[in-house]
Amino acid sequence: MAAQAAPAEELSKLSVEETKPVPAANGNDSDAESGDEEAEEGAAAPAAGAAKKKKKRKPKKKKKAPTSQSEPPRVLVSQLFPNKQYPKGEEVEYANDNLKRVTNEEKRHLDNLASNQEFLTDYRHAAEVHRQVRQWAQKSIKPGQSLTEIAENIEDSVRALTGHSGLEEGDALIAGMGFPTGLSINHCAAHYTPNAGNKMVLQEDDVMKVDFGVHVNGRIVDSAFTVAFNPRYDPLLEAVKAATNAGIKEAGIDVRVGDIGAVIQEVMESYEVEINGQMLPVKSIRNLNGHTINHYSIHGTKSVPIVKSNDQTKMEEGDVFAIETFGSTGNGYVHEEGEVSHYAKRGDAAKVDLRLSSAKSLLNVITKNFGTLPFCRRYIDRLGQDKYLLGLNNLVSQGIVEAYPPLVDKKGSYTAQYEHTILLRPTVKEVISRGDDF
Repeated sequence: MAAQAAPAEELSKLSVEETKPVPAANGNDSDAESGDEEAEEGAAAPAAGAAKKKKKRKPKKKKKAPTSQSEPPRVLVSQLFPNKQYPKGEEVEYANDNLKRVTNEEKRHLDNLASNQEFLTDYRHAAEVHRQVRQWAQKSIKPGQSLTEIAENIEDSVRALTGHSGLEEGDALIAGMGFPTGLSINHCAAHYTPNAGNKMVLQEDDVMKVDFGVHVNGRIVDSAFTVAFNPRYDPLLEAVKAATNAGIKEAGIDVRVGDIGAVIQEVMESYEVEINGQMLPVKSIRNLNGHTINHYSIHGTKSVPIVKSNDQTKMEEGDVFAIETFGSTGNGYVHEEGEVSHYAKRGDAAKVDLRLSSAKSLLNVITKNFGTLPFCRRYIDRLGQDKYLLGLNNLVSQGIVEAYPPLVDKKGSYTAQYEHTILLRPTVKEVISRGDDF
C-alpha cells in the first residue's frame, strides 16, 4: 500500500521591508522612478511565489484492493480473501452410524485444533484457486486452440493466483501446480499433456478431459471436468458426473471402498449414448481408480475402484480422497500408449549411484523444484534445462522417477472424467473442490 503523501508545510508569510528611494547619481528624476518600479516588481515576485507554494497538494488516492477476479485470472486469491477466510467446500453430514460424529464434543475439538485449521486453510486456499481457474477455463476453451495454449493458460493462471511462478529454485514447492494439466482427448482417458513442439489442436467434435491440480504447502486439490461442444456427447458427460457424485455421496469414515465402486458402476452403466445412429452403453473404465492424496504426493496408498469389487479397505478419519470416475463408449479398459509427458520422483526410491552426469544434474533440478510433485517436460523446459532426455530416461530406468504414459481405450471410442477432492474431517465430510459449476 502506498503511503499517503503528507500535505506541504505552509510557508511563513514573507514581509518586504520598505526601501527609501535612492536618488540617482546624476539627479535624474526619471531614473529614480525607474528604481522605484524595479523595487516594487522585486517585492511582488517572492510574494507571488509564496502564494503559489501555500497551495495544498492533493493527497494521492489509495489504490483500492481488488474485489473480483480478472479475465484471464491474474489476481492473487490471497488478496481477495485478506483474512485467509477462504470459502469452505460442500460440508456433508455423515450418515447412519457416523451421524453421532456431528455432535460429539471430542470430534468437534479435533476439528478445531490449530494444526487442523492450518491444514484446512491451505486446502481451502488451493481449492479456491482451482475453482476460479477452472471456471474461467470452461468459458474460454474453444475449438481451434492448440493444446499447448490451453495448458499454459491454465498453468499461468494457477501460478498467478497462488503468487508463485515456480521459476526460482524451490518456489514451485511453496504453492502452484499440484500436477501438470492433463488434456486427454476422445479415446485417451488420462495422463496426456503436450510436450514442446506439440501441434495438436482441439476440434469441434472432440471430447476433452481437463484434469489439473493446485497445491498450497503440499496440500493438493485434484479435480477434473470434461469439455465437449457437440450435444450428442451430453449423456456421456452426464453419466460420469452422476457417477462421481454418487461415489462422493457414498464415501465416509469406515465405508469400504469396494462398496463405493459398486454404487459408481451401477449409476454409470445406467446411461447410454447415441453416436452416429448407434446406441452405445456407457461403461466404467474398470482399471482406473480414485485414490488417497498425501502431503506432496498425489497418489496415496488407498484406491477407490469405480466398479464393484471385494476390496474391504475402509476409509478412515483424516483421509483425503480424490473421487474420480471415468466412463467410456469403448471397452471400458485402458492401456499405456504414446509419448510420455507426466513424471514424478518416487518418494520411496532407493539411493542409487548414478553414473550419468546428466542424470545427476537433472535429479538435483527435480528435487529442488518439484520434490515428489508430478511434473512434465514443459516444466523442465521453462527452468532453462535442455538436452535432458537421456538423463530423464536414466532416472526412470533406475526407478528414481516414475513415468506415467497416456492411458487409452480403443480407437474411435470416447471417454469422459469428473473428479473432486474430499476431506474426511472428524465431524463432517467436506467436498473441498465443489463449486457452482459441478
